[in-house]
Amino acid sequence: MAAKRIALIAHDNKKADLLEWAKFNRGTLSRHDLYATGTTGTLIAGELDLPVTRFLSGPLGGDQQVGAAIAEGRIDFVVFFWDPLAPHSHDVDVKALLRIAVVYNVPIACNRATADFMLSSPLLDVDLAVLPA
Repeated sequence: MAAKRIALIAHDNKKADLLEWAKFNRGTLSRHDLYATGTTGTLIAGELDLPVTRFLSGPLGGDQQVGAAIAEGRIDFVVFFWDPLAPHSHDVDVKALLRIAVVYNVPIACNRATADFMLSSPLLDVDLAVLPA
């Protein structure tokens, strides 16, 4: 099984949810390369005692950095617990990140149910680049 490069992102109101999900899935996540935006990465690295490559905080350009990493083929999938009910100063960046994930056919989970499906999928152990489009 090749390690996947997984980006983890959460808005402030969703950080506790993502952290709970990550703790529950620590065993699986430990077999992969983790990336995260600023505060989320600090929380996950500290609570799970796993290495996490950190981008900037989302509002300071972290969402854009994740998008660039997707475009450059450096991220295999994204878990982004975003808060659709709260206003965000960087809403344009969030929409751009969601768009770039779709454009580059990178799976993106925006809630726990989808994240659970993705992490438990047998495709987690498959090189997605070799699958037919």
